[in-house]
Amino acid sequence: QVQLVESGGGLVQPGGSLRLSCAASGFTVSEYYMSWVRQAPGKGSEWVSGISTGGSVTTFADSVKGRFTISRDNAKNTLYLQMNSLKPEDTALYYCQRGSLRGQGTQVTVSS
Repeated sequence: QVQLVESGGGLVQPGGSLRLSCAASGFTVSEYYMSWVRQAPGKGSEWVSGISTGGSVTTFADSVKGRFTISRDNAKNTLYLQMNSLKPEDTALYYCQRGSLRGQGTQVTVSS
């Protein structure tokens, strides 16, 4: 079964860090362009970051550039999003995505 399962979200204070994980099953993440997207309450989806099939090219939205890092563990077939210097405006439901396939998402809340 082709599936994506996100985890690692939570409540964190401004300036804090979180690492999101996305475990894939039914396919090999290294063979696909993978991305993270987020959706804040009352807003549309926002693309956050992507990683190429070879992993050599990573891209970021301007809003997270310099604070977030995307990576992949091929042995674990898992995608990660390291989020540092978090801001309240980063609060959203975060999804990993392959094409039109998404997981259930993991909630990130940044608040003091």
